[in-house]
Amino acid sequence: MSRIGKMPVPVPSGVTINIDGTTVSVKGPKGELKRTFPEGISFAIEDDKVIASRSSEESSQKALHGLSRALFANMVEGVTKGYQKQLEITGVGYKAEMKPYGLLFSLGYSHTIEFKAPQGITLKAPQPTQVLIEGADKEIVGQVAAEIRSLRKPEPYKGKGIKYLGEKIRRKAGKAGGK
Repeated sequence: MSRIGKMPVPVPSGVTINIDGTTVSVKGPKGELKRTFPEGISFAIEDDKVIASRSSEESSQKALHGLSRALFANMVEGVTKGYQKQLEITGVGYKAEMKPYGLLFSLGYSHTIEFKAPQGITLKAPQPTQVLIEGADKEIVGQVAAEIRSLRKPEPYKGKGIKYLGEKIRRKAGKAGGK
């Protein structure tokens, strides 16, 4: 039995769960999430807890058992607490500013870059050098953070670019001076 898959997922008050075959929808104060799980993985509600189970002992089912339970736990946590990622912008003249559609980045290119927020994601720039990404779906929050970081990845010589909060950039030595 999967160690992660056999653990029950506690359901906090204020969260409603609807199980329809392989499709599970979770609704809470931060929003509603819906996901279709693979065949053979089923969920059952028992006393304010949800238990994931698999239909067979095949290795593919064993692998999906823990994954499905973890994805479901992320859905429950997302609709109750939500997820957030923070990015830092480093570099002279590099900045982000709020616009009605999302963010406008100035990253040292000859043009500015418009980034539109996908549905369910909130983008904020509390300071010109900080970006805050919030949402209920952990997968989409991480994907949006990765897309914003890819607009100007941190370079190893001066460390300029967009990086995650607390990310360490390995620095390289520049050219050797003269002889």
